[in-house]
Amino acid sequence: MSGLLLIPLLAGSLLGASDRTWGPAIPCLGMAGASCRGATVVAVAAPASSSVWKFTRTQGTKDGESFAAIMKTADTTQSDPDFAGLIVRCAPKGKIDVLVALIRPFPPRSHPKVTIAASGGGTLTFDASMAAAGAAVLLPDEVSAFAAGKWQTTPSLSVVVKEGDSEIKGMVALNGLREAYNSLLANCSL
Repeated sequence: MSGLLLIPLLAGSLLGASDRTWGPAIPCLGMAGASCRGATVVAVAAPASSSVWKFTRTQGTKDGESFAAIMKTADTTQSDPDFAGLIVRCAPKGKIDVLVALIRPFPPRSHPKVTIAASGGGTLTFDASMAAAGAAVLLPDEVSAFAAGKWQTTPSLSVVVKEGDSEIKGMVALNGLREAYNSLLANCSL
């Protein structure tokens, strides 16, 4: 399955839709979830170049509850085939989560080391955890501050995920992150 198709599917499972059947997509941007009721995955941007951040909204398990995320697919010319991209999602209690989406999952209880290098300089290594049955790496809370700030003026990120003897490398262009992040915040259910 290509990374372009996997990320919206993965986002649905990360945002709580994995236990429901897939329904028709019904746009609900700016509607605070009112027209989303009954839909599992809602409002995925039309296929476009990898320079566009995709927005998704998934209905939660409670009536009127919905979750939003933005995602960016990997630069396939500079990434391993198992690296899908980056997801920034709304989390409970006003938190923002940052995840690395993978094609080939790691064991769900693993704690990979993730090294992120910004194209403008600076490299950080984090201990991470797994989400979505091992198909996404949940980065620690402090990474959300980078998505809210420094990364918005950084051209791209190089990401390396290591677990045991396995290593997956990827590159994600960050152009358009500022606008996508602001749109995400405006659509988070706080």
